[in-house]
Amino acid sequence: MIRLAAACLFAVLAQAAAAEPLAIVHARAFPIASAPVEDATILIDNGHILSVAAHGAVPGGARVIDAAGRMVTPGLVNPATQLGLAEVAEASDTVDHSVDAGPLGPAFDIAPAINPNSTLIPVARADGLTRAMIYPGAAATAPFSGAGATIRLVPQGDIVERRRAAIFAAVGDAGLAKAGGSRAAQWALLRNALDEARRYAARKTPGPRDQLLNHLDAEALAPVLTGTVPLAIRADRESDIREALRLAADQHIRIVLMSGAEAWRVAAPLAAAHVPVILDAELNLPVTFDAVGARLDNAALLAKAGVTIAFSVSGNGIYLSYDAGLAMRGGAGLAVANGLPYADALKAVTLAPARIWGMAGGLLAPGADADIVIWDGDPLEPSSAPATMLIAGKPVSLATRQSALAARYAPARTNDPMPPAYR
Repeated sequence: MIRLAAACLFAVLAQAAAAEPLAIVHARAFPIASAPVEDATILIDNGHILSVAAHGAVPGGARVIDAAGRMVTPGLVNPATQLGLAEVAEASDTVDHSVDAGPLGPAFDIAPAINPNSTLIPVARADGLTRAMIYPGAAATAPFSGAGATIRLVPQGDIVERRRAAIFAAVGDAGLAKAGGSRAAQWALLRNALDEARRYAARKTPGPRDQLLNHLDAEALAPVLTGTVPLAIRADRESDIREALRLAADQHIRIVLMSGAEAWRVAAPLAAAHVPVILDAELNLPVTFDAVGARLDNAALLAKAGVTIAFSVSGNGIYLSYDAGLAMRGGAGLAVANGLPYADALKAVTLAPARIWGMAGGLLAPGADADIVIWDGDPLEPSSAPATMLIAGKPVSLATRQSALAARYAPARTNDPMPPAYR
């Protein structure tokens, strides 16, 4: 794809954005929840999809976008990223995803710190990302990380859709020091916190003086106890994953497993308990002793067992803010190369993460939000990119600070306005 052509198309569409309805014609549509539709017409009105039909008619007066046989999917959904919470890792005043002191555990809510003007958000959007779960890195009270929020990557205005959409905790090597040095202590603290929060919810007053949980954290855990939001537990080792399943059963709560390097060893129990797994498809080395059983076909084995999966590729933390869309697409493609069916991989970057966190999006179907991407190639191939993108049925620019800098400073070419690296 030539970015300049995409920019011109965006300008044309934006001028007519007030006209309704909109029709995308000659699309190779991937609805996600059903089989692909060849030569599809996708009708859009008032920010929502009206229909997806092969050779569908175009209403009179509708704006028309010709997909020219390209692949068309819902906007991508990242299930675990820190977009808007970190701009430059080494500049502490731009990093808001974690705290290491103070009283906050589950009550550490990252939503107020999400920066809609982060220069990394347009980069993610230009890679096809339209929604995401923004999650905290660490809180001061072990083993909790805090509360996450869901966002929609609209070009302007408030991007946060739902605050406190989940509570996050981490067990294993990452938080051992805060819990006293043993994962047994992590599980004891987690169970105690849920028990104390349940007692607090029943009486609505502070508990005994020896209670470990403060009232802010107890109140933050209340939605987990009622099933309103899930508890997301980051764990890699098989024994920790099995303990997470026991915790969910004992406390009657919904959980989501994150990372799950050895989740393939517990695939059947995870499927039976309907626990989804957000995994890193690039994790195949024992970077810690918790991940000795890491393997590249983890996703394929989980999906075969019936586990709902989604992808969050961290790149040792680099891609949690940078290239959040591109890294996730690459991870899904890698999972396909290691046995995951293509349809499952595409679902894992669209509909599955949306349903895991209770978000809209991730679907091409009547009534769904018109967050749509027309790709210039296979979206699971890193060299591909969006040719045209709609959010709420309106075209959005694919320009980024990086592409603007390239256009400004790249050497001029007589027959090519954009160097190959930025096509």
